[in-house]
Formats: sequence, structure tokens, C-alpha cells
Amino acid sequence: MYVASLSCNIAGSHWKNPAQWMYYHLLDGDWASNACSWQWVAGSNSSKKYYANQQNINKFTHLSQFGTYLDRDMDELAMMAIPEPLQATTIWKPDTQQKEISPLVLQRDKALCIYTHYNLDPLWRKDMEANRVLLLDTQHFEQYPVGDKVIEFIKQLASNIEGIQIFIGSFDELMDLYKGNEVYFKEHPLFDHFKGVKEERSWLTPEISGYFPSFFAYWKKVQKALRSEI
Repeated sequence: MYVASLSCNIAGSHWKNPAQWMYYHLLDGDWASNACSWQWVAGSNSSKKYYANQQNINKFTHLSQFGTYLDRDMDELAMMAIPEPLQATTIWKPDTQQKEISPLVLQRDKALCIYTHYNLDPLWRKDMEANRVLLLDTQHFEQYPVGDKVIEFIKQLASNIEGIQIFIGSFDELMDLYKGNEVYFKEHPLFDHFKGVKEERSWLTPEISGYFPSFFAYWKKVQKALRSEI
């Protein structure tokens, strides 16, 4: 929130570019929640922007900085010109670099379980004899690029899945290699183009469903359900 407030509301940047920069570096980042958070701070869907002055930052980060361009009242922050240290800009062009990996060894007579970075559950279909492949979808990462450390973090988590292999490419390219008929995956809005047996994703509280006007309205319901299970 502090970085977004500085970038968007103090420096005057459009929310999307710095949001992409932060998402690029987040090990467990989710573009939807990240982008929505940046839009909320920037006041994209309302007339109210989020500002944090030096007093607020000191309080919640346990610092004691004074004399900065943020060391003023909230009303002053909203009216002041862009501080000199924030005036310089640059064009940031993210890119996901993926290293070559070993070729897949697939058995056509066995099912194919496709994992993505949104499904790395080591218990999913654990007792099924299947080809298990983590698909690092190049089409996805072209649209939502991440850094090298993020890719390595995904691979480390995937190593908890017994027999997992990694494939860098598109879903269609993976299907051309498999040539089998039994494909399983967990649904996610980013991977609606997958074909096969689509299983529901894991939910924190599957009993809670329906439309909620805000995340906090949903989260209140979730908290109540979780407390009842303790």
C-alpha cells in the first residue's frame, strides 16, 4: 500500500505499470488480487485515494524518519506537487526468461494430470497412476511476466509432487506430445482454454458462495466460518 501510494498518488503514475513491476517480483503473487489492490489505492473506482504520510509509515513500520517529503498532513499530500526524487520515469519492459529443461517422458496409456502454479497440491489425485506435468504456460507468462526467482519458487514447490515433470510451452504443444485421451486439471479463470476433465479448485471455505460486493464482505463470512471450526 505504501509503494502504491507513492507511485500512483504522490508520483502520479498510472497504477498498471508499477503493479506489473511488483507482480513480477512477488514469489506467490496473484495478478488479480495485486491489480485490484493497486486500483483501490489509486482510487480507480472511486474518488477517494489512499495516502500514507511519514507519521503513518513510522507507526506501522516502527521507524522514526522525519523531514521527508511525506512528513506533512494528509491534506497537504493530496495537494503538493510531485517531489523531485519521484519525477524521473523510465519505461519498464518485463519479460519471463525460462531455461531449457529435460524432454518429457510420457506414457500414453496413463492419464495426464496437469499442474499449474495455481495448483501445486501434492495430494491431488495422489493415488492415481498418471503422468504428472507442471505446465509453465508460455502464453500465460507472455501476458503476465514474472521474474526468475518466481519461476524457481514455483519449481521448488512443485518438487513436493512425486514424479512431477516440467514442461515449458503451451497447452496445445503439451497435448501434441501426450496424444492420450485422459487429461485432468483444476479449473482457474486464467486456464479456461485447457481441455479435459476440469475439477473444481480448492476453496478455503467451500460452503461460502455467491456474489459479494467487496473482498471484505466476503472475508467477514470466511473469518466467521473458520472460527467456528476451531
